[in-house]
Amino acid sequence: MIIDFFEILFTAGFWAATIRIACPLIFATLGEVICERAGILNLGIEGIMSIGAMVGWMSVFLGADLYSGIILAAFIGGLFGFLHAIFTVYLGASQHVTGIGITMLASSIGFFAFRIILPSSTTPPKIDPFQEFHIPFLSEIPFFGEAFFQHTPFTYLAFITVIFVFWLMNSTAFGLSVKMAGENPMALEAQGINVLFVRTIAVIVGSSLMAVGGAYLTMSAFDAFYFGMINGRGWIAIALVIFASWKPERALLGALLFAGLDAYQVRAQQLAGSIIPYQFFLMLPFILSIVAMVIAAKRTRYPKALLVPFRRGERH
Repeated sequence: MIIDFFEILFTAGFWAATIRIACPLIFATLGEVICERAGILNLGIEGIMSIGAMVGWMSVFLGADLYSGIILAAFIGGLFGFLHAIFTVYLGASQHVTGIGITMLASSIGFFAFRIILPSSTTPPKIDPFQEFHIPFLSEIPFFGEAFFQHTPFTYLAFITVIFVFWLMNSTAFGLSVKMAGENPMALEAQGINVLFVRTIAVIVGSSLMAVGGAYLTMSAFDAFYFGMINGRGWIAIALVIFASWKPERALLGALLFAGLDAYQVRAQQLAGSIIPYQFFLMLPFILSIVAMVIAAKRTRYPKALLVPFRRGERH
């Protein structure tokens, strides 16, 4: 039986499932990385993912195409990001309290809108989600083709987004401004750049990515919106940011690590049967992820201005 547990790691289905599970975490973690590099903790992530999932699915259900659903989800996420920025960036309110409030507000609005549009629905109606796109030639490679090159376009978009955010944060003036806003906003202001504006844009962009991560669940991983389907993924993304040391490329590794553990526990449950309680496997990804993050946190250097409100003209 022990050999069977190891053989899971060498199946194409395991790696394909890992990639699918990782995608919403990738979008959400990248969004949180952008927010926190600018000095703003966005605890609204769970609610923003929830309403992004609802808006993306609902827009397709009402007649929009799938790509328009992604855009609309990103737009609604950006609106909640802007609301978050008004309180935390311009008014200097507590980022923790504001974030929790945004989570509660976004989740409630999403559920309320669902009931208004579908008042008598007991089972969420299904849509036609993204279908698998087999990359020519690469998808035909034994093992690797099935594992990595037979996914939906939305899945490929997640990995393209990692590359884009890495380029944005490390090779553009905007990325440098975002990092300076989170490290030394006074120096950024001395260069004549509006710190409040940079932080606001960062929160809006980051929140849009979070909402897209939620939309992935209803438009690619599944085909309907269910209450509670985010299931703590936003909080996992918050932890993955620390594991990633606020770096986009490491955010990808962190998301794949947690997703791999999650995919493994599902298959391990089937092998173990009644020998090992299934609750053990359910908690396994979280325990191992916590251990990995504790180890990584010892070498982590967080943005110096994270959680620190900025007020023009003040000198510290």
